[in-house]
Amino acid sequence: MAVAVVTDSSARLPADAIAEFGIRVAPLHVLVDGTDLRDGIDAMPADLYQRPQVSTAGASPAELAVAYRAALTASGGDGVVAVHLSTELSSTLGAAEHAAREFSGLVRVVDSRSAAMGTGFVALAAASAARDGVDLDGVVAEARKAVDGVHALIVVQRLENLRRSGRIGTAASWLGTALALKPLLQMDGGKLVLAQRVRTTSKAIAAMVEQVIEVVGEGRAALAVQHVDNPSGAADLAATLTGALPGCGAPVVTDLGPVLGVHLGPGALGVVVAKAAGS
Repeated sequence: MAVAVVTDSSARLPADAIAEFGIRVAPLHVLVDGTDLRDGIDAMPADLYQRPQVSTAGASPAELAVAYRAALTASGGDGVVAVHLSTELSSTLGAAEHAAREFSGLVRVVDSRSAAMGTGFVALAAASAARDGVDLDGVVAEARKAVDGVHALIVVQRLENLRRSGRIGTAASWLGTALALKPLLQMDGGKLVLAQRVRTTSKAIAAMVEQVIEVVGEGRAALAVQHVDNPSGAADLAATLTGALPGCGAPVVTDLGPVLGVHLGPGALGVVVAKAAGS
């Protein structure tokens, strides 16, 4: 058998990648008018991002233990690597570490220090190593190596969602007075922080593209473009990046999903860069 990989639904991995690598996905939760909806399983309201009283919740230790137990069985006892979104953004990682304790070291938890495809690329690195027959320690090492190569940037269209969510770091102090700004945010050490303050959306996206080009440099990287209810903006951004970075190939394009979308708000656009080892 082979080491199994588990992630959570915030990773936004494309269905074909999940199927190809056999990655298991534990759902996170969206709480709407007292109803607990499981991301990726239950239907979400069409007006989800317009509702003021929506919150999110991580996976519980019990839920994750069920996922890990099934994955461990599927691995034939070779072990499980669980890759989850940043502990700075969700309770899920803490729940994962709690759940892993009952498996006597056969379930290892990796903090992606990111979210969305930032988490997804780390899970893919782990799953690729597992498919190549790498043992549990080696798969963990590959996942942690991938963490260091991931860079994530995002432009939001509105600040109200971020203000309510409390999931932004050093930018929080100016959110109350920056209503005219379109902030460029980045993941830094697992936290979502301000990278640059820009007056218009087009300039913010241009600044994001410039930073992506700088991060990639002369090396190789996989790219993902992600969005909240903004597929046309994502398509345009992906085309821009394909033209600017032809050596990277076409980016993966996915939505950011309801759990992240609730906090980022509609219209958000993001780019994740996963640099190849040695790049």
